[in-house]
Amino acid sequence: MVGMDATLARRLAGDLSIFGPSDARVRGLIGDPAADAVLRGDAAPARAALRSAPDDPVAALARLFVLGDRMPVAAVAAALLAIGVDGAALLGVLRAEGEHVVPLVAIRPHAFDDGAAGWIASDLDELAGVFPLRSDHVLGVGGAGRTLAAMLPPEGAGRALDLGCGCGVIALHLRRHGYEVVATDVSERALWFTRLNVVLNDLDGIEVRRGSLFDPVAGERFALIASNPPFVVTPRSDGVPQYEYRDGGATGDALMAQVVSGIVDHLEPGGSARLLGNWEDGPGGTGLERVRGWTRGLGAWVIEREHLDPVRYAELWVRDGGTRPGTREHDTLVEAWLDDFARRGVTGIGLGWVVLAAQTGLDRFERVAQQVDPAHLGAHLATALETVAHLGRLDDGGLAASVLQVAGDVTEARHHVPGSDSPSVIELRQGGGLGRTIDVDPALAALVGACDGELTAGVLIDAIAELLEADAARLRAELLPAARELLFTGFLSFA
Repeated sequence: MVGMDATLARRLAGDLSIFGPSDARVRGLIGDPAADAVLRGDAAPARAALRSAPDDPVAALARLFVLGDRMPVAAVAAALLAIGVDGAALLGVLRAEGEHVVPLVAIRPHAFDDGAAGWIASDLDELAGVFPLRSDHVLGVGGAGRTLAAMLPPEGAGRALDLGCGCGVIALHLRRHGYEVVATDVSERALWFTRLNVVLNDLDGIEVRRGSLFDPVAGERFALIASNPPFVVTPRSDGVPQYEYRDGGATGDALMAQVVSGIVDHLEPGGSARLLGNWEDGPGGTGLERVRGWTRGLGAWVIEREHLDPVRYAELWVRDGGTRPGTREHDTLVEAWLDDFARRGVTGIGLGWVVLAAQTGLDRFERVAQQVDPAHLGAHLATALETVAHLGRLDDGGLAASVLQVAGDVTEARHHVPGSDSPSVIELRQGGGLGRTIDVDPALAALVGACDGELTAGVLIDAIAELLEADAARLRAELLPAARELLFTGFLSFA
């Protein structure tokens, strides 16, 4: 693609501010059911509703840039008053064909987590009727992008790196959170979209560089590194499509290993990283065990959110590329994936999150499969890192002298065998955080219930020991490690 013309992009941004198909404007035209169908990848209800408003400029841009429809020149010209059809063609977002124009990109609304409304330009996709995807396809905002954006600290300062930026959505979020951003990608097409999205969202402070992995930032360090790298395990076989946005060209999960192990050389003291990734179970151990070997002394918190067998993994990524089940191409590609897994002894693949934190000593590798509310995920992760750093400076005496408070989203459930006065199971349930539910014994339940921000943990434990007629020193030895875990996971906090 040619260089991105910032002047034309600013004119397009002005037009989008007036007639752009924002979520609110589109819902006002087509209603919530049709708008929700678009989010599920079904364009038909929205297209039918928008055709009933042929003279509405918002409808024209929604059909053109959200749904990917071929549109009359006159309808588009009425909506693009500043840039004009000719200017939009020079920018590279559409092409004129006689009395009609066809979109060359998708431009869709995006809600930032600070409440601001913006725009994300990317390549046209299946929603716009494009399949299979081109090999250099630049992805828009999908589930992975939304997850990584939710994992970011809610605010920050200093320099941040968006490694493998794609369309630039994470770079935009990082900038809005307060960081000066370097955004890198091996794809010039991806960088063109990133530059365009920076202008469409009226941001500065984002530097775009081309190169593979850490090559563009050799010798540099950052307060935060975020990456949704091309981690998909892809067979290195003839006939298997290679998509730049998801395939880094390595065998198995080797690229993920490169990214994780390379981060240690690019974090500032006290810096941290947020990554998405995949890892393989195989002859070298489980995926989580193998990820531990990649962290090279960095504090690591790895959360496996899903675990797939080879068949389901193959089906997921063959379908992701736009090859549909029931076709010969689909069956051939699935067989290529399964042959690759069998040859290398891969028995399963984990999908999840990697949080790295310099100088914390964190060493936590776990599976968290329950649904997690993304609304406060970034804040929860940031608080957990701050808490583990603070706990590292406290011995048991210091913790016993601390005043603790139970989190406001924690509830307790007690399960009784019929006819019994004493509960057989006591559960603590977390409404926020990672939505954990844990079993506790009566002593720990009593400690959590008594943590109201008034008395120290040591005083509370001594009182519980007296109530239960237990040895106070032994109970401290049991409850203080449990309190550390509850502090890290967010059931408790320091008052």
